Amino acid sequence: MNRTPSSAAPAREHGDAVQGPGSGSTLSNGLKQRHLSMIALGGVIGAGLFVGSREGIAAAGPSIVLAYAVSGALVMLIMRMLGEMAAANPASGSFSVHAERSIGSWAGFTVGWMFTALLCVAVAAEALGAADVMLQWFPGTEPWMWVLLFMVIFTGTNLTAVSNFGEFEFWFAALKVAAIGIFLVLGLLAIFGVLPGTQAPGTSHLTGDGGFLPKGVDGLMVGLLASVFAYGGLETVTIAAAESKDPVRGVAGAVRTAMWRIALFYVGSMAIIVTVIPWSAPAIAKSGPYVAVLDYLKIPAAGQIMNVVILIALLSAVNANLYGSSRMAYSLISRGQGPAFLGKVSGGVPRRAVLLCAAFGFFAVLLSFLWPDTLFQWLLNMVGAAVLVVWGFIATAQLRMRRTLEREAPEKLVVKMWAFPVLTWVALAGIVAVLLLMLRDENQRIQLLFTGGFGVVLAVIGLVRQQSLGKGADLAKK
Repeated sequence: MNRTPSSAAPAREHGDAVQGPGSGSTLSNGLKQRHLSMIALGGVIGAGLFVGSREGIAAAGPSIVLAYAVSGALVMLIMRMLGEMAAANPASGSFSVHAERSIGSWAGFTVGWMFTALLCVAVAAEALGAADVMLQWFPGTEPWMWVLLFMVIFTGTNLTAVSNFGEFEFWFAALKVAAIGIFLVLGLLAIFGVLPGTQAPGTSHLTGDGGFLPKGVDGLMVGLLASVFAYGGLETVTIAAAESKDPVRGVAGAVRTAMWRIALFYVGSMAIIVTVIPWSAPAIAKSGPYVAVLDYLKIPAAGQIMNVVILIALLSAVNANLYGSSRMAYSLISRGQGPAFLGKVSGGVPRRAVLLCAAFGFFAVLLSFLWPDTLFQWLLNMVGAAVLVVWGFIATAQLRMRRTLEREAPEKLVVKMWAFPVLTWVALAGIVAVLLLMLRDENQRIQLLFTGGFGVVLAVIGLVRQQSLGKGADLAKK
């Protein structure tokens, strides 16, 4: 097993508060259990579910339920593996730290900086999406005004105590959970025909509009790809857990409830949508699947209600992505894998890392205004398949770390991967299968190639660093 020499980094993460390089301060543990629980719960409900699901339904029809179930099963395996490692060794760098310890410093460097870039670009994309919602209400304004406002607010939130981030996410998540909960209840009432003004649809929309697989297996595969990327963001809870008073309990609780959350929110809502209304209804493409269902059920102001929910989901993502990217960047810096001057911690917050990630996010927004079809599109393509790279490193790290834990510290296996190592290999095979599916689609293929190139560049830099640090450690011993 490759391990980075202890002299290679100025500071290490051991699961407790993390020492900042030369800062004399540490990350705080200001997140409460209720924060973690709601972050885990609300992290499943993103704008990708409310908005992005329309493409999946258009491609797969009713079989989108199967697509979300299959991709959800893969995500559950990934989260279980990540939960096992995070509960054994909580760290703000999460899977980057686990990859470094299990595979080598180059792996931690590669997956850590790729994930940081992914979240920073996501900050820009989500802020732009939130601005688009605001423009519907205030058509005389400019999008950059709203982006600037949101960036200032959430940069400020992340610069203050971590408990403020936790409170924002707690209430954002509570509103999202309430919204999706009400939707599920209304949908079930409509399906059983007990909602006033509705008749039970039975299976007419599931089998009557071209069948369960109206576009065949190819349509199902496209829907599967759309559903996989809707699950991104679940990893943030394992990063946040390191700043709680009881990280092991927090991670264990979040991971153990992942199954019913995914089944209820994603698979359940898709099932309700394609059961209540025809999958080919023009309203789905025009207004989005959730608005289409609410309009069909004659819910007053359905469009505006969903716009508020979508705005909350987008702002929640901006807040969470700024937090996650800054903590991952800080973790990398604290391990000697980034500029040391950015690793200073003050007031329990890595403020320079927060400012770095916010600046990168706002820079990406500027690119979207100046060169939307070139530089900004390149950025989007570079991180388009990054979540799959992250999942691949998580599975590989867990394969190697589990053996070490069983041998050296079995008491740390508070959360265990199911049917190890069989299901870990199943997850890896699933990731490879998704990558092969991406090669079949031209747009997805471009993203895969860009992301692969970005990953290779990071891996080469990481390997060069690892070798140079290893030689330096050998010379120091002599």
